[in-house]
Amino acid sequence: MTEVTAADRASSEPATAHPLSQKLGVDIDPELLLLALTHRSWAYEHGQAPHNERLEFLGDSVLGQAVTVQLYRAHPDLDEGILAKRRAGVVSTVALAEIARGIGLGEHLRLGRGEELTGGRDKDSILADTMEAVFGATYLSAGPDAATALVLRLVQPLLDDPERVGAAVDPKTTLQELVARLGAPPPQYEVTASGPDHNRSFTATVTAADAQATGTGTSKKQAEMAAALTAWRDLSGRA
Repeated sequence: MTEVTAADRASSEPATAHPLSQKLGVDIDPELLLLALTHRSWAYEHGQAPHNERLEFLGDSVLGQAVTVQLYRAHPDLDEGILAKRRAGVVSTVALAEIARGIGLGEHLRLGRGEELTGGRDKDSILADTMEAVFGATYLSAGPDAATALVLRLVQPLLDDPERVGAAVDPKTTLQELVARLGAPPPQYEVTASGPDHNRSFTATVTAADAQATGTGTSKKQAEMAAALTAWRDLSGRA
């Protein structure tokens, strides 16, 4: 796969900053960022064009190192097992997908027709992998310090709130535990589906304690998890 080099960029006219780069407040090379946003399904439909998996590989390491070092420095009293558990939560697919949704990453993806029709813009796996690719593009464009700063800025809410890490990884279990502490019955879920078979959309409604929340997704499980996470946020200040 051919990637953009510094020489290539220097020899071309300056490109307009990508809207996502502007939103993130980081000067990411537009061509590298576009590559980071390119899913393999789009690449396969366009003559085996380059896609984001190499950048994802790099970004995974950037993310892991930044989170590991921050946890180590911020919590000298925690043992290795607890640190590893917290790191796993922060770098998990669910957590990264939550971060990606928070910055509107899905609207910028380049997807193949099949992924587009099956809700790829909101799939946890695609969002999380692309988030890592964006970290990789930032590293190559702006350097390790800028990449680390971006990672920590985006994951800081999870680092500051260990219970939220658990909620991001397993929101249904975390909600059930919270409701039990409140002395209320277990959460109850209702799920409805809509749309054609090739593009089903699910909406879940959860009733927990005296709160009710909804969530949507491309599967029943994803919708229930989204609803549970919203309910947990609503109730977490009461426990």
